[in-house]
Amino acid sequence: PLNGGPREMVAFKLRVQRRLASEILKCGQKKVWMDPTECEEINSANSRQNVRKLIGDGFIMKRPDVVHSRARVQARLAAKQKGRHTGHGKRKGTRDARLPMKVIWVRRIRVLRRMLRKYREQGKIDKSLYHELYVQVKGAKYKTKRQLMEVIHHLKYEKTRAAALAEQAELAKNKADARRKKRADRLEAARRAATGAAEA
Repeated sequence: PLNGGPREMVAFKLRVQRRLASEILKCGQKKVWMDPTECEEINSANSRQNVRKLIGDGFIMKRPDVVHSRARVQARLAAKQKGRHTGHGKRKGTRDARLPMKVIWVRRIRVLRRMLRKYREQGKIDKSLYHELYVQVKGAKYKTKRQLMEVIHHLKYEKTRAAALAEQAELAKNKADARRKKRADRLEAARRAATGAAEA
């Protein structure tokens, strides 16, 4: 047989033919299979050309590669992705050794800084707010993009609201000034009228 089973018993050593066949087939000599029923014909082949002919006739072949299947490994990895085989009994190192806190921190800070940079480039936040949030992110005030986004929206809303209130206050102030001026003008006109009547 080509693979497995007892080694074929041949009366001839066929060392030269095996060496030539291994060079032609580009494999090791142990991978060369020779038909045990054609030993005499194989023994008579003493040149590369004759060995090539025997290979073409199928009397000499290269044994198939031994299969080292990864099916079981792939099935286990797929199960581990679902969370199987990862309990306390399967863990060798400490929590920090399995996933260091520094790695978690670097990933988090890069995500948040990338988000701030993107918002600044898009004009969603100005450079002063960018710097304020950058320092807060460095101080670990926010852990997720969701938290940071909510804070940005809240700060922008507060800024808009403060601007609207300031505008309303300015309008109210202008209105009160106008009312005060109108009243002062009316009183001044009445005083002048009273003074003119007294002189007459």
